[in-house]
Amino acid sequence: MSNSQIPNENKGLLAEFIDFIVHNKAWWMTPIILVLILMVGFIIFLDSSPILPFIYTVI
Repeated sequence: MSNSQIPNENKGLLAEFIDFIVHNKAWWMTPIILVLILMVGFIIFLDSSPILPFIYTVI
């Protein structure tokens, strides 16, 4: 098999991960990824919020 027959697709990390989930039928990973994305978004949102010091006192 020569190099001309090997598909050379330049996908991003997210596209590769989605292809992995779809082709390997790893649908159980989607809730984990969604929760992680929501947590990161929440932390980034609170980083610029005046509410952040109050959350530290609750914990």
